[in-house]
Amino acid sequence: MLEKYYIVAILMFIIGLIGIIKRQNLIMLFISSEILLNAANLALVTAGASHKDIEGQIFALFVMGVAACEVAVGIALCVLWYRKTGTLELSSLAEKGEIKWKI
Repeated sequence: MLEKYYIVAILMFIIGLIGIIKRQNLIMLFISSEILLNAANLALVTAGASHKDIEGQIFALFVMGVAACEVAVGIALCVLWYRKTGTLELSSLAEKGEIKWKI
């Protein structure tokens, strides 16, 4: 029964990974990273349930707290960058010299 939750977690992780690789918008990158973290949370809770232990759920709560902080700081940085450049595309970061590699 718990194998289904692992499969869903793997599919969510793959979707988040594809979103990070393919998207060029900063907001979409944050959404994709949230999907990755939620997949990890689902796997942690499932592992805890399979071992009949609550530690997986406790650790998932800490991951949710870190994810909330990441979103708050990330959205604030996105708002500042949008005010400065007028766009949230990754190419605008490379044009301003913020990213040293070529996209």
